[in-house]
Amino acid sequence: MKRRPPIAPAAPPHPPTVEQWMAARGWTPFAFQREVWAAYRAGESGLIHSATGTGKTYAAYFGAVLEALAEPPQAAPPPLRVLWVTPLRALSNDTAMSLQAPLAALGLAWDVGVRTGDTPSAARARQRKRLPTVFVTTPESLTLLLTHADAREKFAGLRCVVVDEWHELLGSKRGVLTELALARLRAFQPGLRVWGLSATLGNLDTAMEALVGPGRPGRTVRGHVPKPVAVDSILPPTVERFPWAGHLGLTLLPQVVAAVEESRSALIFTNTRSHTETWYQAILAARPDWAGRMALHHGSLDRTARDWVEDQLRAGTLRCVVCTSSLDLGVDFAPVDRVFQIGSPKGVARLLQRAGRSGHQPGTTSRVTCVPTNVLELAEVAAARAAIAAGEIEGREPVGKPLDVLAQHLVSSALAGGFRPAELLAEVRTTRAYQTLTDGEWAWVLDFVTRGGESLRAYPEFRRVELDADRYVVADAKIARRHRQSVGTITSDASTEVRFLRGGRLGTVEESFAARLKAGDRFPFAGRVLEFVRLYQMTVWVRRTVRPATTVPRWSGGRLPLSGALAAALRRQFDGAARGRTEGPEMMALRPILDVQARWSRVPRSHEVLVEQLTTRAGHHLFVYPFEGRLVHEGLAALTAYRLSRLRPQTFTLAANDYGFELVSPDPIDVDASGLKFLLRTEELTDDVAASLNATELAKRQFREVARVAGLVNPGLPHAGRTARQLQASSGLFYDVFREYDPDNLLLVQARREVLDRQLEFSRLARAIERIDASEVVLVRLRHPSPFAFPLLVDRLREAVSSEKLADRVKRMAAALERRAGEQAE
Repeated sequence: MKRRPPIAPAAPPHPPTVEQWMAARGWTPFAFQREVWAAYRAGESGLIHSATGTGKTYAAYFGAVLEALAEPPQAAPPPLRVLWVTPLRALSNDTAMSLQAPLAALGLAWDVGVRTGDTPSAARARQRKRLPTVFVTTPESLTLLLTHADAREKFAGLRCVVVDEWHELLGSKRGVLTELALARLRAFQPGLRVWGLSATLGNLDTAMEALVGPGRPGRTVRGHVPKPVAVDSILPPTVERFPWAGHLGLTLLPQVVAAVEESRSALIFTNTRSHTETWYQAILAARPDWAGRMALHHGSLDRTARDWVEDQLRAGTLRCVVCTSSLDLGVDFAPVDRVFQIGSPKGVARLLQRAGRSGHQPGTTSRVTCVPTNVLELAEVAAARAAIAAGEIEGREPVGKPLDVLAQHLVSSALAGGFRPAELLAEVRTTRAYQTLTDGEWAWVLDFVTRGGESLRAYPEFRRVELDADRYVVADAKIARRHRQSVGTITSDASTEVRFLRGGRLGTVEESFAARLKAGDRFPFAGRVLEFVRLYQMTVWVRRTVRPATTVPRWSGGRLPLSGALAAALRRQFDGAARGRTEGPEMMALRPILDVQARWSRVPRSHEVLVEQLTTRAGHHLFVYPFEGRLVHEGLAALTAYRLSRLRPQTFTLAANDYGFELVSPDPIDVDASGLKFLLRTEELTDDVAASLNATELAKRQFREVARVAGLVNPGLPHAGRTARQLQASSGLFYDVFREYDPDNLLLVQARREVLDRQLEFSRLARAIERIDASEVVLVRLRHPSPFAFPLLVDRLREAVSSEKLADRVKRMAAALERRAGEQAE
């Protein structure tokens, strides 16, 4: 019998196309995704701006994937092609999983890797030999990779860089660090395509210029995908007509718990880590049966604990998580169907970002429920909802020309095989941050890293970079090692580890808080109440306790000011109320307060600035309500008091909140409408603001960050860091030396500028003064504190009275005012 020839094996099935892969998951590409893929194919760079959960990740990624699918297949993973920069380490693993998901099905032999500060040393060693095809990293880790002499070779195959959550980097020195890294990568690969992703940016043109570089073409792609955002509030059962900050929040705990019960899984955002600990304990006390099904998440908890919480959220096993901004960004927790915001969101973009953590899928509604901690915050909720509907989102202003970051970059470049000054200067000027860098500023920074500048030239340790033939290099291995250990621009108060006596690590608290603890003190942390035993070798040693807490950890940066966009929207809400248009449940709930405000004083219109005068046993009060945010009001209060005291010697006590400021003096404050405008004039503004706020001392503190970033102060080895007091003493010594012997030192100039820009929001303060000058000042003489004035009175008392005594005293004051308001209403 004749043998039949063997049957050839069937050809392997053809891999699906990208669209088929998406269809298998129930997805259809949006028009904006197709637009990005076509732009990528044409060699373009750009910025993708679309709501959270609408597919920005695959819009940016599949351009590179489609390009690879059009090429001959490769059996082994090719070298680095796609670099994905993320602002948060917490996002890196989730991002890597999303980028890995389609590769096998599409027949691509790419490998995906992650490099952050948490990456194990073995993985880092492998990456030093070869970078994966798709590489997810942070700005700091990218900068560190670029300090090696073989960086050009390692990044030789790079086709695309994606910067995720670009808005999160844009307004900080981390954004500048990213700009410099992108400029270096473009120098390696002139045809490099760079794409940024964001959901909450109001100044897209500026963001684009910082991303691709000034003068370079870029495409803005907007995702016009319907993504409803529902903003509602938990209203207090009764509205006190004389509210004060902070006392209302936990009284709404039963309503919050009931609302969480209606949800499948919820995120409860607070504005501070302290409030996160407090709310977690309160909810657990109210619902002990939720133990094991609710969790806590903030940036000071141990990485292992945060990873566990994120995994459980994805799996849908947690009923709720109380968290801070540590869960604001990017991570897709599909089971989460409702978000709660405790206290005012303080910004439109922040509320949008947090709302987007729920319904994180195209076509679903993101729902956020706001819980006021002060009844007046209901107006801010109404204002935020209106601003979202109108598309009024805050912009992020990029940092301009920080010379401390440039000094760090020069040392990094010298480490990476050295640099020629003219070539590096030309590269640096391709960034938006340094496009106006002068030859003199460049020469000063170069002298600073080579000789230590004018004041430190006698000290060899500050000669970090030296000339070798025609290139500047780092020749000292100790300097090289120290520099790589301190790369980056993230600075904060020194933190102290928290550990159980038996060794388990819980996370970190700031050193300033740890230093105040006494043996036996009890504080909530990581979802437990802990008893302080001792502070030893920069570690807080604790044991568990069932007794109630006696103190709460405090972290810096806790008091957020009202953003400009939300402040403008808030002024419009009060303008509507003054005209008799009270719309929405929040403003209707505020009607009793606004009625008393209108009877006793005035509800200001948008073209007005309300000024109230009052005399009490405490002295003579001046209240001014620009509605511009706390930081601006602190500056305006100090400026007004300073200029008044120059006209006539007078002593003032100041208070400020997001709505206005108060001056109190034992002597009458003689100010009319024209007098206020004279006091708040723009002439000599910079000098008077600096003098009124002791800007020299503020600049000395700010110089600590500048000195650390510039490499003057070494923060120490990981886990053996120097204390905040040591760092402040070191940077303070440099500051004093420079002021005495080198007063024109450009790092001093930068520290002063940063104080004005960051701590005082000087540009916004100047705009507020211009608005006040163009407004009608309405002066009202009060017989009793108005509802707007009452919170300012309380804030001033808070500085001098213990919390328990304050609460009792304020309740008595509020009750007396309520009686007067009730009698007058009758």
